[in-house]
Amino acid sequence: MTTQSQPNHSENLPRLNRISGQIDGIKKMIEEERYCLDIVNQIKAVRSALKSVEKNILQKHIQHCVAASFSTSKAEQQKKIDELIGLLDKSDV
Repeated sequence: MTTQSQPNHSENLPRLNRISGQIDGIKKMIEEERYCLDIVNQIKAVRSALKSVEKNILQKHIQHCVAASFSTSKAEQQKKIDELIGLLDKSDV
């Protein structure tokens, strides 16, 4: 099995920190018994932001990890394909 380095995802940390702050804000809204739709709108914003982070990481995975498998054995290539299919099967990507 080939050992490869993982891509760096640190550029997503500022966005994840903002998402964390948004979640804290949602908890505060609930504690303050704010209007339901205001809370739901904030939840939708967090989901959208998380989806963006997910997309960035998946894109880098394809560009780095999957592309690197092109120079490996057919078995390693198939493993990467199977990983992506498994991910797609259990998500809404």
